[in-house]
Amino acid sequence: MNPEDLLAAMEATWPTARTFRAGPWMIRDGAGGGKRVSAATAEAAWGEDDLAMAEAAMAALGQAALYMIRAGDEALDRALASRGYAVVDPVVLYAAPLATLAQTPPDPMSSFAHWPPLAISARLWADAAIGPARLAVMERATGPKTAILARSKDQPAGIAFVAIAGGTAVLHALEVAPRQRRQGCARNILRAAAGWAQGQGADRLALAVTDANAPARRLYSSFGMAAVGYYHYRQK
Repeated sequence: MNPEDLLAAMEATWPTARTFRAGPWMIRDGAGGGKRVSAATAEAAWGEDDLAMAEAAMAALGQAALYMIRAGDEALDRALASRGYAVVDPVVLYAAPLATLAQTPPDPMSSFAHWPPLAISARLWADAAIGPARLAVMERATGPKTAILARSKDQPAGIAFVAIAGGTAVLHALEVAPRQRRQGCARNILRAAAGWAQGQGADRLALAVTDANAPARRLYSSFGMAAVGYYHYRQK
């Protein structure tokens, strides 16, 4: 799977509130839903004078000036660095065929798919600072979607959101309660997500994780997921 297709699936499954063009830029109104739905991207040839246009458009939305830097955006990366923009949250994109991931389903009592999110699901997300603005992002996703709730020792332990676009199931907002970590909850969520997505007709599972999150990256690699792309943000 190429990074461009994966980024398109991520945008469809974690949608911004509104997008519009300002010259060569795609401006995203994230409505408080996080960096991915708020970052501007270059969609056409640009010049140094065009940077002020993007900054003004983001300021008009009440958002900090923030750009997503993808493969091919090296010139933009250098230009922003020279203007005092710092690198924020380098991200690695992972993907794998569902035929591989769905071979070992989790114990039915360990995790289950449901939509809309249960109150306990929303509470787990809220405890991880995923509040109403990000729940609104999930509501905006128009394709098949679900929440995956994990349990450990008869207690709710973890939660994730999964949605499908173009045959790709993308997992977002995976969180495990601190007291329940290292008990297999994340593995059960991945297996349950794969099984649900396969039942919905998807053929691959993908996700994004910060480069600094080494334990999560080891987990995804152990499931046979491969790094297929990278991006980072530049923020003043």
